[in-house]
Amino acid sequence: MDMNTIKEEAGRKSRAALYDALRGVYRAAGRLALNARPSPQIPQAAAADWQSACGKRFCVGFGKATLLPDDFLQKTYYVAGYSENNPATGCLDEPYAHAVWLDDQTGRGAILLVTADTVGLLNADVEQIRAELSDFCRTTDCRGVHIMSTHDHASIDTMGNWGPLPRTGRDKAYMAFFRAQVKSAAIAAYRDRRDGDLYLGETEVPDMQEDIRTPYVFSRTLTRLRFVPKDGTRETWLVHFASHSESLQGCNSRVSADFPGYMRRAIFEQTGAETAYFVGAIGGMISMKIDNEREIRDAGGDFAASTKAIGEKLAGYALSIRWEKKLKPCINQLRQTFYVDADNTMLLTAKYAGILRAKSYRRRGTALGLALRTEMTYLAIGQLSLLLVPGELFPELAYGGYLDGAESATGLGAEADPEPLTQIAGDPALRIVGLANDELGYILPPNDFLLHPETPYFSATRDRHGRRHYEETNSLGPRTAETIATVFRTMMAQIDRSRA
Repeated sequence: MDMNTIKEEAGRKSRAALYDALRGVYRAAGRLALNARPSPQIPQAAAADWQSACGKRFCVGFGKATLLPDDFLQKTYYVAGYSENNPATGCLDEPYAHAVWLDDQTGRGAILLVTADTVGLLNADVEQIRAELSDFCRTTDCRGVHIMSTHDHASIDTMGNWGPLPRTGRDKAYMAFFRAQVKSAAIAAYRDRRDGDLYLGETEVPDMQEDIRTPYVFSRTLTRLRFVPKDGTRETWLVHFASHSESLQGCNSRVSADFPGYMRRAIFEQTGAETAYFVGAIGGMISMKIDNEREIRDAGGDFAASTKAIGEKLAGYALSIRWEKKLKPCINQLRQTFYVDADNTMLLTAKYAGILRAKSYRRRGTALGLALRTEMTYLAIGQLSLLLVPGELFPELAYGGYLDGAESATGLGAEADPEPLTQIAGDPALRIVGLANDELGYILPPNDFLLHPETPYFSATRDRHGRRHYEETNSLGPRTAETIATVFRTMMAQIDRSRA
């Protein structure tokens, strides 16, 4: 055996021993804490104010605020989404927080939808934003605040993963600025509110996405909500589409809103409408195709022009919609918090090292006695149904199309996977809104969930077909998908009872 082989084997054994030691520590600590102070039970949310009565018109407002701080050129910020320790070297275009005020004027209060050009926000940050908006919500009669991320891989790090590890990439002052800007956008949306009608339109986008992991399942539908004020002033659009916002690629070190920013700009230039962008089920891995990608890499790897072209092309699809349905002015929501098994030793290590800001809970029946608390919301806006999911959902969990036993990594068939969410809802047109109110990472089907045999979660592995299983390293664990399906099934039962 040569020296390189000896060194490689020693390193492998050291990594495996470290993993085993860490997992043992977490398991022992979890069990001890369980006996001392188990986490409280979470009550089942009731659809108490669910109703079919509608108002006369929607009342909608739009606001936005920059997410680029004044000291951007004076201190170090880290670009999120690819490799760690990637300091920002400039700004290609400004990222924003966009807020949409939606009220059906039935007397139950409005909801606030915020979408931010960021890679993701953990639930602890969402809860802090809600706390800082509590006075605003009381005075404006806002009954729900939901914070979504565009999953922008050229944004400033808001989670911590992309700093100079083992230090966090999160900057406390920046996070305070971020929360203040979200609040500013929310106030602007409230002040902008006007009465009018909301129209639902959609189109298929046949040639822009790619799926780099089997099965090749994803939604090609672009959904547009178009608010038309009765006074004839500026329209507000909400655009929903499924893709990672990563067209600038990992060679980029400039802050940008990526292709959604160029899409919004093109819509504004052609119509005067302001647009908020929401992502769909993007796990496993749904991204935008890049024309001449190899040539661009060979020429130095500047994807700014191609990213702009992608955003403008997607805007063209949004602008092409002609057939629309007028939505009934009725907004219903059911928000359910729940626990999910925290099995990922690497993410737990990042949490306890202060890299990630997440709170763990003690729960029986989990692998390590530890869980995270998260949430989902079922939102009905007129005839449109949305499920706000806290992470990057593999599309087959929403729409079906699981791998069979011959193709899956585990050899298990689709019977090992949960019922698809659209089937639970009884609605094939259910829209999934990803990275909503939390970022749990990838949410994978159990029958294709494969971990490295020696260093699970720390190292990617390959399955019996030679396919790489990277996404598992950035997931909470194999039980997340089933938990989400179970919680959603219970939510739908509550909604069905309220409709009866």
